[in-house]
Amino acid sequence: MSTTSELLKGAAELFPGEVVTSAHVRHLELPGAGRFALITLDNGLDHTKPTTFGPQSLANLDAAIDQVEKEAADGTITGVGITGKPFIFAVGADLKGVELLKRHEDALAIGRGGHEVFKRLSSLAVPTFAYYNGAAMGGGVEVGLHCTYRTVSASVPAFSLPEVFLGLVPGWGGCTLLPNLVGADRAVTVIIENSLNQNRQLKGAQVFELGIADALFEAADFLEQSLLWTAAVLRGEIEVVRPEVDRGEAWEQAVARGRGIADGKVHGAAPAAYRALDIVAAARNGDLRQGFEAEDRALADLIMGGELRSGIYAFNLVQRRGKRPVGAPDKALARPVTKVGVVGAGLMASQLALLFVRRLEVPVVLTDVDQERIDKGVGYVHAEVDKLLAKGRLGQDAANRLKALVTGHLDKATAFADADFVIEAVFEEMGVKQKVFAELEAVVRPDAILATNTSSLSVSEMASKLEHPERVVGFHFFNPVAILPLLEIVRGETTDDASLATAFAVAKKLKKTAVLVKDAPAFVVNRILTRFMGEIQNVIDEGTPVAVAEQAVEPLGLPMSPLVLLELVGPAIGLHVSETLHAAFPDRFTVSENLAAVVRAGKRGFYVYDSGRPELDPEVAALLRQGDRVLTEAQVRERVLEAVAQEIGLMLDEGVVAEAQDIDLCLITGAGWPFHLGGITPYLDREGVSQRVNGKPFLEPGVASVPA
Repeated sequence: MSTTSELLKGAAELFPGEVVTSAHVRHLELPGAGRFALITLDNGLDHTKPTTFGPQSLANLDAAIDQVEKEAADGTITGVGITGKPFIFAVGADLKGVELLKRHEDALAIGRGGHEVFKRLSSLAVPTFAYYNGAAMGGGVEVGLHCTYRTVSASVPAFSLPEVFLGLVPGWGGCTLLPNLVGADRAVTVIIENSLNQNRQLKGAQVFELGIADALFEAADFLEQSLLWTAAVLRGEIEVVRPEVDRGEAWEQAVARGRGIADGKVHGAAPAAYRALDIVAAARNGDLRQGFEAEDRALADLIMGGELRSGIYAFNLVQRRGKRPVGAPDKALARPVTKVGVVGAGLMASQLALLFVRRLEVPVVLTDVDQERIDKGVGYVHAEVDKLLAKGRLGQDAANRLKALVTGHLDKATAFADADFVIEAVFEEMGVKQKVFAELEAVVRPDAILATNTSSLSVSEMASKLEHPERVVGFHFFNPVAILPLLEIVRGETTDDASLATAFAVAKKLKKTAVLVKDAPAFVVNRILTRFMGEIQNVIDEGTPVAVAEQAVEPLGLPMSPLVLLELVGPAIGLHVSETLHAAFPDRFTVSENLAAVVRAGKRGFYVYDSGRPELDPEVAALLRQGDRVLTEAQVRERVLEAVAQEIGLMLDEGVVAEAQDIDLCLITGAGWPFHLGGITPYLDREGVSQRVNGKPFLEPGVASVPA
């Protein structure tokens, strides 16, 4: 029995639930190029269950390579190809098994097992070809990098090395082979930049343009064209010439660029990007064996670290929990929505109208207090549709149809009489919203859903004066609406199941991540962020310099600093939410006099950007009134994290959401909280803050950490 077989057999025992991928070998006669072996990766399921590599799957590929290796040595075949099932090439390692690993040596075996199998493709006695026919990620990309040549389908929708995004490194050859194939700069783009930009995917044409693939073919006859191209290569009629890789100063500059990107995204708080860059830097000498060993070590170290476990936890939240919302009523209760009304025609309302018409493709009508505002709102939607048309994301007919579906009307009775779902996006003030709902109830059908996009006000109070409060539901989007996936769906005290089920059905059609939230002040994201920002503001007010307060939370690797986030949200909105929460919980939420002064002065934030970098605005500095209590960065960080841990504990006690997992899902999808943290609760558990503040961790051992 070979060492590889022993490795994989041992690993397979640790992965009891593996969805096994087969590696079928068939033989073809290539015109003028002899007998050719084609390996097809297939897990026997349709494209909604992508092909992965667990230990048994790797063993199956290893056995297929045994067969073709013998045939190549005997001279009975002239080449070997590898491709995938329809729409899927392969999407990498089976992460479900990785979650279960408890020992460093087992993690090391996974890395070595992949290397041992994949590198056999590069040592066969005949040329090898990878045909990227569909989605390829992680190990799916890497198995192709071990081949002599690669082709890619123009229809490939997703091609990436997402490991750094999850807290790993491309550990089956990616960090070593890719820079040696396309150069360090392009490799850094794929491994670091794309991965840390929310796992940005490449399309087929981009894969070819980057030089990862040697040929690009259309989807309709991709495999046939790839095989004809292969035959021409084998006959010597096509010679693949790749640009020489620059191993000089350009390599160093690329690695430095990667470190700059990593610093900007994770601020040194997560190790994966830096480990990947170390391997890329060392790959400059072209020593593949040394590179593969470094990948094995990095993979094992990271698998046994908290970042990966948090990354997998976050991935599972978004991919599973986010698609099956906990607590949602039976979807059979949902009513059809064939027309949508939007009250208001400002920027938020216009963004909502655009989203509804694009996803639901039903009539959407806006109202406002005057025709000029209505025209501006409808005009915004039409202009955005035209932009999609110009970018080729919509055809002319589709663009015309969408624009025709969006209209505006001054009279709510005319606009909403036949609407099934009406959402308000007016000024965030209870009296205004109650007045709007009273007007709506007088004109809409008895079964029409009334939704509010409130960010902090009580849905129950908003509905309390209506004859039918049971049809009012909170439907809180996050800005920018087109980008942030989260939708907090708020159940008021009287909201019935049919209204709630309809809200969830609409959310699904909008392609949003819906989380059921109890009607509590500021719901989830804004409550946590306001407590977080409030403590930052408190320490500044007490005397800590702004720069120290900001830098204190850099180790969390958040997408932006607290005061830059405040600028994005808008100081006036931040002040309003803090006032709302202070009224509800005066002992924990403060209203900063300094923030109020910034708002009164009409400032858009604390910073100016004259030098291209954020610097404290001198006019804001002149407004600040600070005490004499100066904290260190460590003290600020401890205070902020303890406040957040306390607030989350209270929210869970109040039943604002079902579990801590929903808190994390909300922060990841609604506030861009980093995947490598797993949201917030795994980080608080890992740092011991949860135990210190609440007397217990938020999550059971093994949920977002190495199993005990």
